[in-house]
This record gives sequence, C-alpha cells and structure tokens, in this order.
Amino acid sequence: MLSNDAHRESDRLASIQRNVDAFTTGILDGLPIKSSWNCLELGAGAGSIAYWLAERCPDGRVVAVDLDTRHLEAGRAANLEIEEADITCEDYTPGSFDLIHARYLFYHLPERDEMVARVTRWLSPGGRLVIEEPFHLPASSSPFPVIQRILDAYQRMYHDHGADLTWVRGLPALLARNSLTEVAFAGNPGCMGGLGKDRWLPLITQAAPALLDDEGCRAPPAAGIPSAGGRPGCRSSPGSCAGCRGAANARGRGRCRKPCRRPGCWASFGVGRVRDVGRRFSPAWARTGAVRPMPEPTTQARR
Repeated sequence: MLSNDAHRESDRLASIQRNVDAFTTGILDGLPIKSSWNCLELGAGAGSIAYWLAERCPDGRVVAVDLDTRHLEAGRAANLEIEEADITCEDYTPGSFDLIHARYLFYHLPERDEMVARVTRWLSPGGRLVIEEPFHLPASSSPFPVIQRILDAYQRMYHDHGADLTWVRGLPALLARNSLTEVAFAGNPGCMGGLGKDRWLPLITQAAPALLDDEGCRAPPAAGIPSAGGRPGCRSSPGSCAGCRGAANARGRGRCRKPCRRPGCWASFGVGRVRDVGRRFSPAWARTGAVRPMPEPTTQARR
C-alpha cells in the first residue's frame, strides 16, 4: 500500500501525530506508569509516542520498533533503543516489558490475532497492553458522494492487501481470551474535512491516484480547480464523461449539466468544507492476568 519511500510519508506521519497524539497520551497518562518501566513501542512511525515514553520512564528503557526507522531520532533519549525489524519475526523474552503500545499496526497483519497472543507473552506480570486501531464506518453511510467514493476505494484497497478495517470490534474479547483482565476501551472519532484539522488530507493527497486507478478516473485536482472534464473534480478526458459534455452549466458555476454516473468519477467533488466522520480510532488497553468476564464492548486489560 503506502510506502515510507512515498514523497509525502513524513507529512502523513506528522498528521497522525498532530491529530491523535493527545488522545494517545491521555490514555497512557491514565495508567500507573513508573519511571522504571520498560516499554515497547510497536510500529513506532515518526517516534512521538516512543519519545514521550522515554521522558516518562527515565530509569527504564523504551524500545521503538519499526520496519523502517528513518523517521526516528536515535539520539533523542539515552534510554531509547531503536530497532529496525519485522515484529512478526521478532520474539522478545517473555515478561520483558511493563508496557506495550501499538498504533494502527495489527489490522495490517495477516495473522493479527496470533500476533496479539504473542505480544501478551512479552508483558511482565501486571504489565499493560495498549492497542489503537481504526474502525471504519461503511462508505455508504456517508451523506457525501465524494466521501463515499474515497472511502469505498480506500477500504477496497486495504481489503485487497489483507487489512481488516473492522477487526478492532472484536479486540476486547480477543484480549480476554488471552488471559488479560481489566479490559476497557475508548473511541476517538476521526473527521474528514475541517481544513487544518483534517487528519485525512495528507493520506488522501498521497493515495488518491492509486485508489482511483482501477475506477477509470484519476485523482481530483485541488478543490475548485477545473480539470479535463470541464468542472471541479472530474478528471475524465474531454467528452468521455457523459456528465461533463458541455462543461459549465447555464449559470456559469463550472458544473456539468447533469450528475456523472460513471463509477469512480469525481464529478461530485465539491468546493468547500466537506466534513464527515469516516472512521473511529479505537484504542484498547489491557493488563495481563486471570480472565475476568467483561461486558461487551468494553476493552481495557492487564496481566
């Protein structure tokens, strides 16, 4: 899917940190973290949470693991260790870590349930596991046609690559099955739109061409800029899109005379602040220990 070699990957990672870090650190702040804790940050990305943990646990150590560590600063803290590794091939010593955190990681993995089971074994007695994953609402639930098309293409692409954007729904039960207790959960709605607050913009800017290639249309230009089809958003070649023939309508607003029905065409791409809740970010945290029945869908746990 998206590679760390992509031109705007650093922007994408920065956007995640800017929009989600406050929520993540709020969850972590609610845990009884001690300065001597040993922490493992899985899929460390650009490192903001690993750095935060290194400050909170100066007498312990923080291991930040990622497939590509070019966005991490090795000298940021004396107690910070950076490892470039595939976590599906790693096997840390059981009981090594007091806290393990992962954000937007497990839903990508083909054997995600088995990986959660393995990660729980790396926790020390009384250790905490915090997992944050996306939960996508159905694309058809959006009232905006352009959002429906973006999400439909996005969700289809991720599904084709083996990701599961609804997997987190079963995470509370999965944690309990792996002998974790005090299972709880929280949600953080992610909004599409809102200009500077748009968590999605860097991702869509980077991914839109690939998302729409198999739909027969290219990605949209910047909002409000007329394109080949004759109106803002449509990228069909001149005359090929039924809704684009004749370009601007009689009122001169740069819109086609009729809506485009072509699958994947961005004819509905609007100008302005389209705002929509496209997905909910659901972190689950847990503590290892004896299984204790929890009411669905609460998700927090401990060993």
